[in-house]
Amino acid sequence: MTTSLSRIPRTRDAERFGPRAQTRDPRPDHGRPIETEYRPRHPLDLRRTVLYQRRGAGDPTMAVSGAVIWRVSRTPAGIATLAIRETHPGVIRGAAWGPGREWALAQLPALCGADDDAGDFDASQHPLIADAHHRNPGLRLSRTDLVFDALASAIFEQKVTGMQAFGAWRRIVTWCGARAPGPTPAPMFAPPTIDGWQHIPSWVWHRAGLEPPQSMTVVHAARRGDAIVRSVLAAEDGEAVERVLISQRGIGPWTAAETRIRALGDPDAVSVGDYHVAHEVGYALTGHRTDDDGMLRLLAAWPGQRQRVIRLIGASGVREPRRGARLHPEDHRDR
Repeated sequence: MTTSLSRIPRTRDAERFGPRAQTRDPRPDHGRPIETEYRPRHPLDLRRTVLYQRRGAGDPTMAVSGAVIWRVSRTPAGIATLAIRETHPGVIRGAAWGPGREWALAQLPALCGADDDAGDFDASQHPLIADAHHRNPGLRLSRTDLVFDALASAIFEQKVTGMQAFGAWRRIVTWCGARAPGPTPAPMFAPPTIDGWQHIPSWVWHRAGLEPPQSMTVVHAARRGDAIVRSVLAAEDGEAVERVLISQRGIGPWTAAETRIRALGDPDAVSVGDYHVAHEVGYALTGHRTDDDGMLRLLAAWPGQRQRVIRLIGASGVREPRRGARLHPEDHRDR
């Protein structure tokens, strides 16, 4: 029977998703959902864990309505809309609509960090990490198992600000994706298929605000998308995954790491080349910013768990004071 997950009041948000989202592709007939209950064996901060997958506040594949997190994905079995909430402490309720609903519910524990293995992680090696680990016992590393979606969204973020990347992602997914089934709180969309990414016209990329190097990289990756996905999922470890990804044109270590983090929940992936991460790690651990080499030296104290340390630094609230002017991103769409 449908629970209160499906009775959340719906809202209209034309400003967020654009007027075309209100008129194109009427909502599919979602029917009745199937549901499951997940009881994690560990403490779980549901919002901090799952919402790490969101690409900006306007991401048309993820939304938050009250206590419910909504996620739309294009699973191997088809599009699915998943609604998740914590009904009681330690009880996660999921409801799913669409042809991929069974896959989405089966993957729910991994999305909530069930596969996250802290191993012999020793937080005591630095007082800030120890304190953040103690105060955030429910921080888990989420994985989606949707390799190409994670790869495409990471390519969108290459060498641009988050605001530019998230805006382009919102437009492309809304314009070229598929309308989500289910009683979503606003119009939501699944990303294009791998084949669909290949056939997005150049003028659509331009109007979405994505630069040609990034759009061409997405298209080139999509041409080998199925093979990339198979190779990544068959890889033995994170280093093997990175080798698969960086062998593709336009994909370097940063993009490979971002893909590993979101698709596979890799606890050791480090986004070398990021505009902020090295500075934040250096400041948190030493009081002074550092570069990528310095960051890797600092993180070497936690082999196999470097991404966990970065996430704990983010959860600690420690931030380097910003002294420079805020970067003003260039908008090339009217050129």
